[in-house]
Amino acid sequence: MSRKIDGVLTAIVTAFDNDGAYNASAMRLQIQRQLQAGNGIFCGGTNGEFFVLNEQEKLAVTETCVDEVAGRAAVVAHIGEISTRETIRLGKQVAKLGVDAVSVITPYFVPLKQPELIAHYQAVADALEVPLFLYNIPARTGNTLYPDSVRTLAAHPNIIGIKDSAGSYESLQGFLQAAEGIDNFNVLNGPDSLIHQGFIDGCSACISGLANVAPQQINAIWARFNAGDIEGSRQAQENVTGLRTDLYSVAFSPAAVKKALTLMGHNVGESRYAVQFSAEDEQRIRQIVNQYLQ
Repeated sequence: MSRKIDGVLTAIVTAFDNDGAYNASAMRLQIQRQLQAGNGIFCGGTNGEFFVLNEQEKLAVTETCVDEVAGRAAVVAHIGEISTRETIRLGKQVAKLGVDAVSVITPYFVPLKQPELIAHYQAVADALEVPLFLYNIPARTGNTLYPDSVRTLAAHPNIIGIKDSAGSYESLQGFLQAAEGIDNFNVLNGPDSLIHQGFIDGCSACISGLANVAPQQINAIWARFNAGDIEGSRQAQENVTGLRTDLYSVAFSPAAVKKALTLMGHNVGESRYAVQFSAEDEQRIRQIVNQYLQ
């Protein structure tokens, strides 16, 4: 891996046009917003709606991100599919685009045992030349990586860390403990509510969906922490936590993030999946954005 993965990576939304097609020009504008705030890019993940993108769109999104970033920040692309075979196939194509690393969600829909999850990740890591992050998000996949399994997988030279989006401090602590004493294996925090605490406890980076809406505010948590201003980092987290709590109470968090962006005047389009916002929902989101970001 040519670039260290630390600080803030934004789990960037995938921009669509008014007809619902991928909008590369709008995507580039969002990437620029993040770069200006000091954030790297995590593309094709949950906030990027990977589950409703076809393969060519996933590749196009990644290509746009790598091209627009142009080496100025880290780019990590999600490649996880249900099958090991398809994950490897997509991963090989994504690797050719020049990403710094890839992220692989646990297979979903099909319940798997820990040895099966270990075998899946080892096979993917064996097949790819690009470094790989494990990605734990059990609420969406139905499969949970256990800390012992992660410690086993951390021995693989091409597995460099885990992104934990389980949503609890206990889960994050478990993976940080599993990573103790292992060189070149990092824990990336997923929940926006735990960014500051994650850095305190040893996370190298956070992957933030809320940074789409509040790129500078999210980056401030890391920037202040990295500068040694621990209290300032904590205060920045408090400001963000209120925004997160109120915005995510309206709808499924990625959908709420994308709707907030559109209401803020960013041409990223509507979510493709079957989510709907009432006029009251939209008004509530406007109020939340105005309260925390104006």
